[in-house]
Amino acid sequence: MDLDFAAPLRAALVAADFTYGAVTSLLGPQAHRGLSRNETTPGVRRTADGSALSTLTRLFLLQATVAREDAERALPGLVDRLCNAGLLEQSVGEVAARMDCRPYAGDDVDLWVVSDLTPGLDGAPTRVGTDHVLGISSASTSLAQLTVRADVGRALDLGTGCGVQALHLATHAGEVVATDVNRRALWMTRLNAALNEVSVDVREGSFFEPLATERFDLIATNPPFVISPATGERLVYRDSGLPGDRVVEDIVRGAPAHLNEGGLCQVLANWSIVAGTDWDERLASWLRDDCDALVIQREVIDPSEYVEMWLKDAGVHGTPDYPSRYDTWLSWFEDLGIEGVGFGWINVRAGGSGRHRLEEWRYDVEQPIGPAIADHFDATRSEVGLTSRLQARIDVLQETQGPPGAEDPATIVVRQQRGFRRARQVDTVEAALIGASGGDLSVGQILDAIAEITDVDADELRTTYLPIVRDLVDEGFLTTT
Repeated sequence: MDLDFAAPLRAALVAADFTYGAVTSLLGPQAHRGLSRNETTPGVRRTADGSALSTLTRLFLLQATVAREDAERALPGLVDRLCNAGLLEQSVGEVAARMDCRPYAGDDVDLWVVSDLTPGLDGAPTRVGTDHVLGISSASTSLAQLTVRADVGRALDLGTGCGVQALHLATHAGEVVATDVNRRALWMTRLNAALNEVSVDVREGSFFEPLATERFDLIATNPPFVISPATGERLVYRDSGLPGDRVVEDIVRGAPAHLNEGGLCQVLANWSIVAGTDWDERLASWLRDDCDALVIQREVIDPSEYVEMWLKDAGVHGTPDYPSRYDTWLSWFEDLGIEGVGFGWINVRAGGSGRHRLEEWRYDVEQPIGPAIADHFDATRSEVGLTSRLQARIDVLQETQGPPGAEDPATIVVRQQRGFRRARQVDTVEAALIGASGGDLSVGQILDAIAEITDVDADELRTTYLPIVRDLVDEGFLTTT
């Protein structure tokens, strides 16, 4: 379909100041929070002045009908064209949205993203179509915060959906490619690229299929990772059609073949927690020895909660077949020995020494987390030995606990205030080593001094603590100078 309406639509949105900041200010805190809960009444009350900004907010975000004359003022000369394109529909004297067009603030620029309408506003029962194109979601914003934003030559948005990741990638990549199997999604990605005046090479096909042997410096993907039995209708934006967590495994295994040396693949994903197997052991088997990796499990969801969440997402909750589909899904989990579903981040870097770090960290992190992930991979490249001169990160604080008057604390914890905000319990040697790491003395010199003070054999102390120093660097408590 022709996208010649994109430029005048952009001009109308700019003229109305239809930006994230302006809409947030218009709605105010109460209505903004209400909309985040899919409640529109407070927002409707705040947008009754007939201004172009209020009209666009009502039309697209609140999914309320507006008077034809108001729509024409906000979208001069565009109402009929947008109806023909499928973004709007009109009846006698009124106009309503058939697609969502909302402002989005990303990477210090104002963007607009077209997608399918948000289902379930004001509790209305909604069944989304099989080719539904999801808009900006918590998953998409999580991936955006996860992605490392270093300047790169070529970037890939794998399973692009509405194209929001491609828009982010276009701010720091010389060339952006986006793939998807859903043709409606590809049309919206092309529209969003035109609407935001960026160049994206959009290709139809399943995951890596349209790419042949092409390689990239960065791959970002929020794949259809929902772990579900092959029953009922398939929602393309969330259901891959592959069994279990196979779609994530295939991406992790296949990505290195499409990465340049030092290139990074970042995946937002679910994975199965299988009885009798540690989660990290399963995922470690997906990783190649010629790649570095950082895998973080952020959350583990109970099977029943997981099933409820996704059945509600599909609009099945409260329908006659809800109990049978719920039971079938749980039975399928039991048959496969799936005791829970993990959610988190998989980061794979091509090349390196094959250092794989898999950890569970369910606590708050600093957002965006992308810079901390970049720091981690920088640390894995560094050699750490007795001659290394290290520095304690300035945001690391030490906490001690123990009974009053005790000569030594019972526990010592070092805690980061930024990045991953990791905490680690350390002994007195580790605490002293971190405290003495100011870049002036080598690791060997510091350990020798600690050995002399504590009357411990220096060689024994070096042998014991040099691997721990490597861990402290990998975890971000110490940095190389």
